[in-house]
Amino acid sequence: MVDLAANRLAVLRIRDFRILLIERLLAPASFAFTQVGVSFAVLDRTHSTADLSYVLAMQIVPTLFFTLISGVFSDRFRPQRVIVVANALIALCEGGLGVLVLTHHDPLAAFLILEFGTGTAMALFYPASLALLPKIVPENLLQEANAISRLAMNSALMGGAAVAGLVVAAAGPGWALTVCGIGMASTLPALLTIRAVANVSEKSPDMLRELREGWVEFRSHIWIWATVLQYTIVLMCWYGSFTVLGPVVAQTKLGGPSAWGLIMASESVGLILGGVWALRFTPKRPMLFVVLVGATIGLPSLTLALLSPLWLVCGASFGVGVVLELMMVQWNLALATRIPADRLARVSAYDTLGSTMTMPVGALIAGPLAAQIGVSSTQFGAVGLILLASLAPLLSAEIRQDRGLSAEPGPGLGTGGGSAREAGGVEGEPAISSVA
Repeated sequence: MVDLAANRLAVLRIRDFRILLIERLLAPASFAFTQVGVSFAVLDRTHSTADLSYVLAMQIVPTLFFTLISGVFSDRFRPQRVIVVANALIALCEGGLGVLVLTHHDPLAAFLILEFGTGTAMALFYPASLALLPKIVPENLLQEANAISRLAMNSALMGGAAVAGLVVAAAGPGWALTVCGIGMASTLPALLTIRAVANVSEKSPDMLRELREGWVEFRSHIWIWATVLQYTIVLMCWYGSFTVLGPVVAQTKLGGPSAWGLIMASESVGLILGGVWALRFTPKRPMLFVVLVGATIGLPSLTLALLSPLWLVCGASFGVGVVLELMMVQWNLALATRIPADRLARVSAYDTLGSTMTMPVGALIAGPLAAQIGVSSTQFGAVGLILLASLAPLLSAEIRQDRGLSAEPGPGLGTGGGSAREAGGVEGEPAISSVA
């Protein structure tokens, strides 16, 4: 038992992975403050569900423009440098918004502009984050690295959300946003010391060609694009019914920002437990598991629509957090081990764009629709659409019968992937001759 635990924690002996964990503790804990602060700052400022929809939509709109660019940059340059730019931009936008709220110079236009900046940073972050881990961790430790990395992030998010709810309730959303800015700035020194290098390309840079290469890789795997189409609908409905309308229900029925902070913290506790479980959890049919988890994402919105007591909403959020974390580790592992390393960030960018491109629609629809037909009715409709969207991928035999790497080695394994991985080794350390 001791030897097994030691093997599962062997990834902690890798210097750059330990440094990355520092960032993955500081950044989520800091960002949790804006997840609570922005919603209640807008509600305090305008008392309008429609305005809240517009502001939260501006966090997602940039994914339509910048995610693919980030995928190219993260495959071409050092992904940790892309993350540095993203974190610095969040620090500037959220910290600046906090100052405006505290000084009462916070027109709706300021919320819209600065949240667009934060959304741009988020679009830059996701492909770079997925591309970085396989550059600093060998393939045989990737599942443990993914699980531990996400465990650190979710633990930080849990603590940050719980504290943020208390800060907003006691001192106001302006202080929460300011804390977010300071915390995100504190991640930059650690990121700058990571030694992962850029991929080596024999061709001159050509963004359109690189985007086409990523698209060809993306569309060649039905398990990717069919699942992404599912989550296009699922995340649109979840974002509108939970992220936009959840704070409204918390404000009017559950006790305000402290209740919303508790709901978010409960989800994070579930994510943490899921992360611990993910260290040893390997489903026999990973893609089927990913699809089925998507059907559960509407449960917290359902409890909110039913005006359930706070403990039940927290319980649903906790349960979904557990299975979501198990799903995310399996999804990231599948991408990292089946896609060539020199195309991974671009495929991840198409994944991120496809999954999130309708989230602004969910945000823009949720507030005005709730004003017309009611919050609960809007949330019930969203839950129904989530269930319908989750049935479609089950029509694919490839997804139903997928048995992971043992059954489908994929283009990311073997000599082709290995050469790509060698090109993206780590400075000062031997190149790792297998893709991840």
